[in-house]
Amino acid sequence: MFECHVHINQSVLSALLSLSSPPSLVGSIDQGTSSSRFLLVTASGSLLSTAQVEFHQCYPTSSPHLSPHESCAGWHEHDPFDIWDSVCQCISRTVEELDKRGLHLCEEQYGSWIKAVGITNQRETTLAWNVRTGKVYYNAIVWDDTRTASVAETIIRQNADLTCGVEAKMNDVLRAETGLPVASYFAGTKVRWLIDHISELQADLTSTTERENVRFGTVDVWLLYMLTGFKRSISESEDGVRLGYDGGVFKTDVSNASRWLFMNLERLEWDAGLVNKVVGGSACWNHCDNEDARSFPVATALPKIVPSSDCTIGTVHGIPCPTTDGSYRLALKNVPITAILGDQQAALFGQTCFLPGEAKCTYGTGLFLMMNTGTDMIPSTHGLLTTVAYQLGQRVASEDHDPSRPIYALEGSVAFSGSTIQWLRDRLEIISSPSETESLAMSVPSSQGMYLVPAFSGLFAPHWRPDARGCLVGLTATHSKAHIVRSALESSAYQAREVFDSMVRDSNVELKEMRVDGGATANKFLMQFQSDILNVPVVRPEHLETTGWGAALAAGLAVGVWNDLDGVRKMWAVNTRWNPNMDDEEREKSWKGWNKAVQRSLNWMEDDEF
Repeated sequence: MFECHVHINQSVLSALLSLSSPPSLVGSIDQGTSSSRFLLVTASGSLLSTAQVEFHQCYPTSSPHLSPHESCAGWHEHDPFDIWDSVCQCISRTVEELDKRGLHLCEEQYGSWIKAVGITNQRETTLAWNVRTGKVYYNAIVWDDTRTASVAETIIRQNADLTCGVEAKMNDVLRAETGLPVASYFAGTKVRWLIDHISELQADLTSTTERENVRFGTVDVWLLYMLTGFKRSISESEDGVRLGYDGGVFKTDVSNASRWLFMNLERLEWDAGLVNKVVGGSACWNHCDNEDARSFPVATALPKIVPSSDCTIGTVHGIPCPTTDGSYRLALKNVPITAILGDQQAALFGQTCFLPGEAKCTYGTGLFLMMNTGTDMIPSTHGLLTTVAYQLGQRVASEDHDPSRPIYALEGSVAFSGSTIQWLRDRLEIISSPSETESLAMSVPSSQGMYLVPAFSGLFAPHWRPDARGCLVGLTATHSKAHIVRSALESSAYQAREVFDSMVRDSNVELKEMRVDGGATANKFLMQFQSDILNVPVVRPEHLETTGWGAALAAGLAVGVWNDLDGVRKMWAVNTRWNPNMDDEEREKSWKGWNKAVQRSLNWMEDDEF
């Protein structure tokens, strides 16, 4: 496991310890693609502590599940127990550091300070396990894994009659019910791959006695299950294989459920018909002799869907924290889990985009632009996703926020943003740290007509082209590594504009500003270029841990730490605002060049190659 970095805000801690009455704290587990975080937030919205640890990324180079001529290129996996351990390490290290400073969260006097915990997670990353045995069938398949592009094509072909023969809209066969195109991105295609390829899973799904013990989940489901479950009485491992806990809560929230291809977006329910369209064509069912086991067990294999902010989700059993004498204490014991939000929805919530037309853009491994559309479920005709932003539970209900009505959003997801910079560092080795990119980009006046299109595993929104591949165009002998770095940063801004423009066309709303968050917002060059190419102000908030902060806000709302959305909104504040200063002619010339470059990236792969 990688080193866990913990930061304690000493001034906030000192103020809390000096209070005459116990304060209220809210915890937030922020489980991302490359690292996990744990935050503690005060009732005033201040961050008391943050802990972060990276975990191992699995990029298989071979697989027994493929024929010899097939490639694992584009595969990306996580060990589910690496995810779990990273979360536990963040929590235990936070407790350890606060212990040293006089706040003993495992003791009764202070333990009651934490009123609730929220979970936010990398979405679409999918795994399966057996609750009876505790065995995980296979590694979690990460959201950006491209192995399921061929699965998506298979699903489209198997449901081709639903498209009325319109070839250009073939991937929209399920969009009317789900708000999503059929693409490798979504959890349902990963469920189909697991069913198609994992023999032990196939055997259990077609067994009349074992199929009721099979569970599928995204990362939020796995974490909730482990947080609320109990270690197995015999052993936590069997034949050297680690086992999941026993008896955990099996739930997900509406924001995560909306990313499966299985949920009816209007009814907020798993739809057996949709499930059958995605996994029903698997050969798994062809080998089943029992009529009762020839379909996917929707009622038991999929988690219960609940509101994003709700006081009845579950309760933490306790996170073991080692002591100096070799014993263990339990952190967060009996603390309620009162919020679950997919990471981008949590960022939208953390940016307090509670009104229709308010939007944010998160710069992480990928790039995610999302706009609140209120209770209106706006279908996209420009390559975006219609998704659930959040749903508030009964305690937060008001005349303006009926808990029976979810808040919807339009979203555009881009696979490569921060990961493009990682590519420059780890593969090309032309930088040693992402922090170098700002000065390198600003060392040249422009990219001099060079464009980098980071379609390393195809293009997501608004194109949805798995056949695309990365390209560097406009290259001349005068270009240097500074130009390459600058064009890599600019590619994030261009991709954001593609999504931004689609959002405006779909919603008929002119966005007045873009709220931004994520690690890349520290790059002043990128933020200024983003404002220039969008031609609107770009606004960075005081709280840069927007995703974790958003999950904490949703959790605190459920238990009354904050009373309503208006109170939460008042805690949001601007840190930096970038205003556009590029002239129109230069903007349009740059934009025209980008679109030419994107066209060069298309049609590189044949249907049987992705």
